[in-house]
Amino acid sequence: MDVSFPPGFHVLLGDNAQGKTNVLESIYLLATLRSFRGVGGAQMIRHGASGYFVGATVVGQGTREIKAYWSPKERKLSLDGRPVRKLSEYLGTLRAVVFCTEDLQLVKGVARGRRRFLDLLLAQTRPGYLGTLLDYTRVLRSRNALLKQARPDELVLEGFTVELVALGTRLMEARRALLPVVSRLAREAHARIGGAGAEELTLDYAPSVRGDFAVELSKARARERAMRTTLLGPHRDEMVLRLDERPAAQVGSEGQKRTLSIALKMAQAGHLASVHGVMPVLLIDDVMGELDARRRAGLIPLLEQTHRGGGQVFMTCTEENWPRELGAALNRWRVDQGTLKAEA
Repeated sequence: MDVSFPPGFHVLLGDNAQGKTNVLESIYLLATLRSFRGVGGAQMIRHGASGYFVGATVVGQGTREIKAYWSPKERKLSLDGRPVRKLSEYLGTLRAVVFCTEDLQLVKGVARGRRRFLDLLLAQTRPGYLGTLLDYTRVLRSRNALLKQARPDELVLEGFTVELVALGTRLMEARRALLPVVSRLAREAHARIGGAGAEELTLDYAPSVRGDFAVELSKARARERAMRTTLLGPHRDEMVLRLDERPAAQVGSEGQKRTLSIALKMAQAGHLASVHGVMPVLLIDDVMGELDARRRAGLIPLLEQTHRGGGQVFMTCTEENWPRELGAALNRWRVDQGTLKAEA
């Protein structure tokens, strides 16, 4: 499929299993190099094909050409015709925020998903963060491999520990600085979506390291030997979500959790816009149909803000549940068996 999308709202209409989500997934893939469905590269290959290809001309402050190919045997990523050697050279070419059913895992799921939420936002807004995160992950992997040995080399272990502390401290400082900003934006979005009487939302950063990282690692050495893994560090941090001072995952209804997950994504979009001066592309996958009128009305201003700024919103809907509140200024597309056709 080859298609050109002008600025504005794009509503993708069609029955289930026709390919609506694939269009959104391809855009998100170009922005982040991963699927928002939580699947690997092999699961994104069309049945019977040897690999997948996604390409785009991204028009923003300039024009960039992206080409991405993935197969079990070969992976290629190019930007403006040149191979991409480092992720830090690529991320930011296209920025997108997705709203989808999987977002509920931000509230209900394990801490890793919330750490990934913070890391992606920092990678897109804080220079050098992604490189630090990749270095930390490399050192952590090496240190854990050493701890799994029956008699690890103490000198080598100390070297990895020093590196881990230096890199981990920088990650924690960045996360600690980001949380108040995201918390404020999420609280405001949650109040708009939830309306009068909505629970008070609070977000707190809960690092696994409470004091001096090096000192705490030293104190945990015996336990690390027994467990054969690194027990402290940014890889075990948590972002705590509370409604009226109670754990959101435990006390929130499904509707409250949905509202909270959307508020987090609205905060993500708002922070990206404040840092870069333009709204990211918004990808909304069958979320509108799951919201009541009050919650949907709280999300509409964000969509209109994106529209006024010359940005793009892509929304998948069935014929019955697309949001009439958006008015007539829509680009309607019919999706049928993997084909896309503009509707009048």
